[in-house]
Amino acid sequence: MSRLSSAERTALPAILALTVLAGLSNYGAWTAVPRFAIATLALAGLAWIVSFATEQLGERMGPALTGMLQSSLGNLPELFVVVFALKKGELVVAQTAIVGSVLANALLVLGLVIVVGARRSTDGVMRFSKRLPRDTATLLQVTVFIIVLLGLSLGSHDSASHHIRSISVVGAVCLLVVYLAWVGPYLKDDTAPRQEHGGGPRLSLGLTLLLLVLGGVASAFVSDWFINGLEPAIKVLSLSQAFAGLVIVAIAGNAVENTAGLVLAYKRRADLAISVVKNSVAQIAAFLYPLLVLVSLLLSTTLTFQLAPVYIGALVLTALALAQVTGDGEAAEFEGWALVALYVILATVTIYE
Repeated sequence: MSRLSSAERTALPAILALTVLAGLSNYGAWTAVPRFAIATLALAGLAWIVSFATEQLGERMGPALTGMLQSSLGNLPELFVVVFALKKGELVVAQTAIVGSVLANALLVLGLVIVVGARRSTDGVMRFSKRLPRDTATLLQVTVFIIVLLGLSLGSHDSASHHIRSISVVGAVCLLVVYLAWVGPYLKDDTAPRQEHGGGPRLSLGLTLLLLVLGGVASAFVSDWFINGLEPAIKVLSLSQAFAGLVIVAIAGNAVENTAGLVLAYKRRADLAISVVKNSVAQIAAFLYPLLVLVSLLLSTTLTFQLAPVYIGALVLTALALAQVTGDGEAAEFEGWALVALYVILATVTIYE
């Protein structure tokens, strides 16, 4: 049996209507900006559906498995957006979408989650398990290691700079091996007692799984419409491809983490809130990115670990900030605002890229 609130009962049909409208605007060749705006809202709405259904499924699991599942399903729109961008030859959008997802989650979303969590704490400090933040920092540093090496090689024009694609394939395989070696033991150790918040799951298992499937399938279609509307929209709005990928695509594609992390932090579920955001950072950096590098070999445009110097620097500094702020298992409100400030500065730079 389902026990949806009135707001949730209203949101579900509204998101369905937005999805249908996004399809009509795409195939009806509406003007660029409205078509792109509708697709963006529909993509964010579908991400909320996946987030909501995963949270209900998570009432039956521990925080590690719930965070992993929510991040995996929440990254479906991101996966589809990058694949469709590569199929259409939009390499800059694909690259900045992936990098933007890492940076948006590690700086903007995590920062806001810390702000909310710290404010909801009695002593103004958000506390959480140390393991996941440290593991995430390690996985991110392995990814950044590959990206920095390729950047240095290209900058010095050495012999290796002529083999970026081959090096990226080897790096992608290595990253996937490291990620799989981490994720198994991490999920096995998910022995934390599950606490009931709000009386347990409010949806039946069947309805929960149905929402997850529908949300995932619909996200694939809307992601294609989103990319179709992206290029003409940014031309009309005079935005750079870098800003579109790093900010617009990243935030829309990560609506699950944006929504779920903040809600969970407000409910004082610190470990689960951090798990959702941190799992997403680790998964995009060490699983989704290398997976897309390998998948792109079958597409018209090949993705590698070659990035512009400004994004290499941003990733290096983000990895350091992430370890500094969350490595000790606690964070104050000002540290959350510091992460948000870093993202705002980076977003401002991309406007002029």
